Amino acid sequence: MSAAKDLLTPGQLAIVRQRSDIRGTWAVVHAWGVIFGAMAVFVAFPNPLTYILAVMVIGARQLGLAILMHDGAHGILTHNPKLNAFLSQWLCAYPMMAETGTYRRYHLKHHANTQQPEDPDLILSAPFPITRKSFRRKMIRDLTGQTGYQQRKAQILNAIGKADWPLEQRLRHFWSKLGRATVAQLAIFTVLAAAGHWYLYFVLWLVPFLTWQQAITRIRNIAEHAMVPDDNDPFRHARTTKANLIERALIAPYWVNYHVEHHLMMWVPCYNLPLARRFLIANGHGPRMETKENYVEVIRMATSRPDTDDKPGSVVHNARRQRVSGTMGEGFAESQDAA
Repeated sequence: MSAAKDLLTPGQLAIVRQRSDIRGTWAVVHAWGVIFGAMAVFVAFPNPLTYILAVMVIGARQLGLAILMHDGAHGILTHNPKLNAFLSQWLCAYPMMAETGTYRRYHLKHHANTQQPEDPDLILSAPFPITRKSFRRKMIRDLTGQTGYQQRKAQILNAIGKADWPLEQRLRHFWSKLGRATVAQLAIFTVLAAAGHWYLYFVLWLVPFLTWQQAITRIRNIAEHAMVPDDNDPFRHARTTKANLIERALIAPYWVNYHVEHHLMMWVPCYNLPLARRFLIANGHGPRMETKENYVEVIRMATSRPDTDDKPGSVVHNARRQRVSGTMGEGFAESQDAA
């Protein structure tokens, strides 16, 4: 893999590696502001259109919280380590039923073995291309909450522990797995209840979490590594997908689409990735970088297998096939299934 000093000048490196307490904190505040703002718009103008838009906007910001947790797992969300840990855990990971430390251990294996047999995320990219019928089935399961339900069910059952364990042991096990995440869920419910709209927790927090967030997480998984041209080239074993304003709002928040740049320099904060890309292109590396023009192009490529080859099987969710840690730490990228 190319060393960073071979890609950027010392001055450029100094700029892109800068971590900002203000920018990292603002990104988290922005995510929550958009979530509660979308809820407020629906309350002010309750109709099917504002509800659907709110589900999409909130689901995208929920993915955004997972992305910011990801930066926290790399230790790059903010400059201050304690602030980085607090924001990542309590305002990003736990609300998403995740845990930063567990995710970090899993995710660093992905970086060390990208697109290799040891890559724990290989299961997300290996099945492609698939048929359009298969993709449609997956999206229907995501958007109707079936995928999210199966994942959360497996997560909660794991946290509860075995039926023959003593109650005290099961309580300790649940707390270690999902206790803090449960506190975060109760906090969200309490805030909404205090505002006089407790029902929003169910219709505009859980519904986006189990539906739209699942669907766009799948799309993100596909875009990042499915059908990359060279599993052994760091410029081509990941993919950057250009995103317009609507895609950034509803599919790819907080610069998650800059994935080649992240794999080349995983210590660059997400808010510096666009600048890192500009520097790389200015230094002549643009032609080497695997890039798609938009997410439509990515999906078209990933569903290029003829429908005549379609062989639907039983729904086998990733949450069932892989070991469930009891948190979402085994990836905020866990929405793939087989059929």
